[in-house]
Amino acid sequence: MRYRRSKTPGATLFFTVNLENRKQTILTEYIENLRAVVKNVKQKHPFVINAMVILPEHLHTIWTLPENDNDFAKRWSLIKAGFSRGLPRNERIGDSRLKKRERGIWQRRYWEHQIRDEEDYARHVDYIHYNPIKHGYVKRCIDWPYSSFHKYVRKRWLPENWAGSEETEGLFGEC
Repeated sequence: MRYRRSKTPGATLFFTVNLENRKQTILTEYIENLRAVVKNVKQKHPFVINAMVILPEHLHTIWTLPENDNDFAKRWSLIKAGFSRGLPRNERIGDSRLKKRERGIWQRRYWEHQIRDEEDYARHVDYIHYNPIKHGYVKRCIDWPYSSFHKYVRKRWLPENWAGSEETEGLFGEC
């Protein structure tokens, strides 16, 4: 089956990428490994990370690709493989994954959405930054260490106390 994917060079895209086992917490347990792999892939295949949050079993991010490039699939493949190589081999692997020489760490597919305009971009950035609150990990965005929210605060794009109050509860639903 062929999936419809964005083929626009230079696009800005929102992604959700999940672990195969959503009960695992390896993304935050091995955060330094994930950061190193992403940095390495960015050096070899440039892209801009506009916003990102890493939760224990999934992540959300917005990337902007170079203007002559639309190959985000290669980048995700390299990130997933590089991260997986740095983990202990203790997961259960089904026959179909064995045949394809896959580890079984990540879900094969991921969600991607091409950002349409500034409002769509802002909505997805908010969704990313609010996600640790949504999933009950923290009560304030500033308290989640694995988020670009801290960069947004440093650059004064968002206040430190953004979200995490009763007034904002439920505002940042599914994108």
